[in-house]
Amino acid sequence: MVTPYEADAHTAQMTILRTLLIESISSFSELRRATHLTSDHANFHIKKLIVADMVEHTPKSYGKYQLTRKGKEYANRMDTEELVIEKQPKLVVDIGIEDGNGKFLFQERRKQPYSGYWGFPTGKIRWGETILEAAARELMEETGLTATLKAVGVHHKLDYNENSEMLEDKYMILVHGVNPQGTMIIETETHTNHWLTPDEHSVLDKRFGDIDETLSFIRGSHAFLTETEYRYKNDAY
Repeated sequence: MVTPYEADAHTAQMTILRTLLIESISSFSELRRATHLTSDHANFHIKKLIVADMVEHTPKSYGKYQLTRKGKEYANRMDTEELVIEKQPKLVVDIGIEDGNGKFLFQERRKQPYSGYWGFPTGKIRWGETILEAAARELMEETGLTATLKAVGVHHKLDYNENSEMLEDKYMILVHGVNPQGTMIIETETHTNHWLTPDEHSVLDKRFGDIDETLSFIRGSHAFLTETEYRYKNDAY
């Protein structure tokens, strides 16, 4: 079984990927010169990339190499000067579900980081998913519920600790849900679910700072995109 390719791969392998990203097709001698390695060492690293499905022989010439589709997607995220994969913000859905009686569905997080903090159900958007597909899946997985869902805005959330060190960088697609149906999951090993009013949430000791932003989107009082920095205690993350 081939293990997932690592973002901190050997410099020689990153050099080979960079060369093929720019040149499209290269011979063994061209790749060896780019890495400044001996033939044996260059061959070792090329074989590693082939096993990882990042590089392949060109169809018409066994002596030349090109990136696979997987290799193109990976290498396209590379800083070609520093030879590292650039870290990018997370992309998630943030789901505000109303019960029709003034309450929203809140979760208390029971895993690290941010254990004990309260907020709306969230989850990563998977490769190839639409926004509403991701929201519906996460809602079912996290709460056991379905709802009528609508995307209402985007919030760029930048989290820092008390020392101004960045903790997380997220683009949150805000989704409003009404008419919840089903039997709610109250508790799992990673979170608990509760119906609370915004005022009840606001007096909790540990709560995520983006809730007010999300509620403003739901109530139609915000532009489509906002960007805010938040500060958390050092022991939160």
